[in-house]
Amino acid sequence: MEALKQGADALFILLGGVMVLAMHAGFAFLELGTVRKKNQVNALVKILVDFSVSTVAYFLVGYAVAYGTSFFVGAEQLAAKNGYELVKFFFLLTFAAAIPAIISGGIAERARFWPQLMATAVIVGLVYPLFEGVVWNQHFGVQAWLKATTGQEFHDFAGSVVVHAVGGWLALPAVLLLGARANRYRKDGAMSAHPPSNIPFLALGAWILTVGWFGFNVMSAQTLDKISGLVAVNSLMAMVGGTLAALAAGRNDPGFVHNGPLAGLVAVCAGSDLMHPLGALVTGAIAGGLFVFMFTRTQNTWKIDDVLGVWPLHGLCGAWGGLAAGIFGSAALGGLGGVSLLAQLAGTLMGVAWALVSGFVVYGTFKATVGLRLSQEEEYDGADLSIHRIGATPDREVNW
Repeated sequence: MEALKQGADALFILLGGVMVLAMHAGFAFLELGTVRKKNQVNALVKILVDFSVSTVAYFLVGYAVAYGTSFFVGAEQLAAKNGYELVKFFFLLTFAAAIPAIISGGIAERARFWPQLMATAVIVGLVYPLFEGVVWNQHFGVQAWLKATTGQEFHDFAGSVVVHAVGGWLALPAVLLLGARANRYRKDGAMSAHPPSNIPFLALGAWILTVGWFGFNVMSAQTLDKISGLVAVNSLMAMVGGTLAALAAGRNDPGFVHNGPLAGLVAVCAGSDLMHPLGALVTGAIAGGLFVFMFTRTQNTWKIDDVLGVWPLHGLCGAWGGLAAGIFGSAALGGLGGVSLLAQLAGTLMGVAWALVSGFVVYGTFKATVGLRLSQEEEYDGADLSIHRIGATPDREVNW
């Protein structure tokens, strides 16, 4: 029976890893459909290569930083318990690799290729695992201090703060340091519209992410005996809440409608194992409205050229999710309890501060040393031709 349980747990978390791996295709197509046609190839290549760099960095350094587990042992030892530790690494790697995938959408269309890959290695190898270890592996005694101070630890079941808020707040400094795309904001105060290049691809990316998210959330239980249907239904309710709120707030705009479910799912990650489904619905709805409002404010009022809106979607909705777990996870509002709003506030603020400071340090260093941005000519030609020497539809672009 023990051997059967070990095998079932290994298969369970492996399937979760595969589902979250598929989400990276969603990141790719969401970015492809949003950026202009001359940057579509770059969007696809970035996500795949970022994932590959993330794998190496997390395998060699990051996983050991977060969990103290090294893979520099014999294969026989690694294969123990059906290789559960290996597939757990695979599952958690897909979370870690989501960080550069999130950042990629914010800096699209004008970032250089190799400096971003170097930043990915630093972030996935060191920056992200340090905070991951604090929240999910009791590092530095932070969780113990929070429990002693507030009565509860910081609760983030599936990464509203650890993954999404950290990714979004890391992206913000990168976006600010890069500056806006050429001619996006003119000196006379006018703005050049850069509409999505392909709504069907954008929608496809959103759907792939949405489906994969049920692996992201449900499989965060990590063992079969801890699986919870509550997590699945809460994820569903938050998804539809975000969709409907974005539909209303975004006035039927398809870009907002397809990002709405993502906003809801980002926000519900932290408390999906605690909330009542109605609490999850409200959490998702608030996130969907928050995304539409803050995306519009970021782009039009503050003139921050965050191409896919990753700071409002992941950074702000992720932070909201950390707080929402403390609100709707409480027994008073129908949740399971065992969570403190004060602890949630403290943990969320720590994640935001760590990501914001780290983002300025990492991207500021690379900007000062190797440079982050394409030249004016390269940006005008597009990242596809400038970096990859081919466009998305080369057969249609040949001059006969």
